[in-house]
Amino acid sequence: MNKKKGFFLIIFLVLLLFAINYNLIDNKIENFLEEHEFGTVERIVDGDTIIVNSNSTRLLGINTPEKGEKYYQEAKDFLENMTLNKTIKLEYGKDRYDLYGRKLAYAFLDEKNINVELVKNGFANIYILDDKLHEGELKKAWDECIEREQNLCEKSKEKCAECIELKKLDYENQEVIFYNKCSFDCNLSSWNIKDEGRKKFIFGNFILKKNKEVKIAVREGTDEENILFWKGSEYIWTDTGDTLFLRDTEGRLVLWKNY
Repeated sequence: MNKKKGFFLIIFLVLLLFAINYNLIDNKIENFLEEHEFGTVERIVDGDTIIVNSNSTRLLGINTPEKGEKYYQEAKDFLENMTLNKTIKLEYGKDRYDLYGRKLAYAFLDEKNINVELVKNGFANIYILDDKLHEGELKKAWDECIEREQNLCEKSKEKCAECIELKKLDYENQEVIFYNKCSFDCNLSSWNIKDEGRKKFIFGNFILKKNKEVKIAVREGTDEENILFWKGSEYIWTDTGDTLFLRDTEGRLVLWKNY
């Protein structure tokens, strides 16, 4: 009788253990399905937006050039050659959708992070918002791009590119100060400053004189000799971290600063 009780107790414990593990496995599968999706890339909208399973999907952690900007078409072509008509895995971020109703995801092809590949090959800059899941990989990819001076990471060849220093980036007061350390004046006309996102400041007809500095302030005002105003926005530089890119008239990189 005791042996029978012991036998049934063992069976009961085995079934109980199976039930517990089943629920655990089931939950893991459910969570995986909620955070991941497989689908075929049906169309490339631009360098960081694709259509998968009839849904528009914005690639997380990156920002590619807008239409009309240098490397817009190259970024789009790179993404198309890599993913069009292929099955990829979408890994969703903290927020599933953006303000435009697009899905937000990291995309993988045969375990290769497509978002990271765009950065590594100089077709995108890093654009980290709240989701920092692959931040380390993206930063490493950007460093590789800078080292190779590829596409968006190509270093400016202008003489004044060696003269201009970023003296201060003050996100609290929304001000940036550049300094010309050379003994000659530098023409910054049509150079541009950009953040990680879409906001851009283009220098007008402007000469930064030798051993002088200029402040670019995000507020309304009338330009002066040593202060220019980035108008039309309440803020540019986010308090959670951002990157400044300074580029010459050819779109080549003069300097960049992450904080």
